Amino acid sequence: MIKAILIDDERLARTELKKLLSDFPEIEVVGEAANASEGIDAIENLQPDLVFLDIQMPGKTGFEMLSELEKAPHVIFTTAYDEYALKAFEVNALDYLLKPVEPKRLADAIHKLHIAEEKEAMAPAIGINRSLLNENDQVFVKDGERCWFVKLSDIRLFESVGNYAKVFFGPNKPLILKSLNALEERLDEKVFFRANRKHIVNLRLIEKIEPYFNGGLLLELKGGEKIEVSRRQTVKFKEMMSL
Repeated sequence: MIKAILIDDERLARTELKKLLSDFPEIEVVGEAANASEGIDAIENLQPDLVFLDIQMPGKTGFEMLSELEKAPHVIFTTAYDEYALKAFEVNALDYLLKPVEPKRLADAIHKLHIAEEKEAMAPAIGINRSLLNENDQVFVKDGERCWFVKLSDIRLFESVGNYAKVFFGPNKPLILKSLNALEERLDEKVFFRANRKHIVNLRLIEKIEPYFNGGLLLELKGGEKIEVSRRQTVKFKEMMSL
């Protein structure tokens, strides 16, 4: 059973969506909220697998609400604004549904959810430490006016820039206010490797490995970035990568 929460300031919109969702027996609506602060409480208390989230709400927008969550469930946006909302924010959510929600579009969105859930079920389970982020987890990244909702597995590199970290995914390189050490504590070391003092790389997105001077290594990532592995970390890297 997939637990879902509806977050929308319009009660009629929530009622209509709930009615449409009754055609999907695998989805159980466990809660509703009329604004962002109620939504955060509902997500923390009910731990849903899925959130249907309105973008324009009084107080905080849906995007601002997501930025306050430590770990976000799957999100399907519901919005009355198409071009305006979608161009203003580049967010990698499961889907966007325009109000009034059409049953066919809802079915498509639920299908995307099932595909995402299957992928996660196939991924190996990661330790007991609940604060550790799984590579299938989605994280919210905000840099100025631009926002992204990105899967950790799509992030190929974190680069230290003073008190900030630059996050590399696709063509994007936003800055977040997080130190590399703080990030390293939350990331799975089997996937994200501390190459040197300034870089954490995604091991699954390495394209090429070459010997480098002083006994180090040079990694080329799928985005074309070349990252030096320090001599000390090269020993660890070789141990991890050998049979």
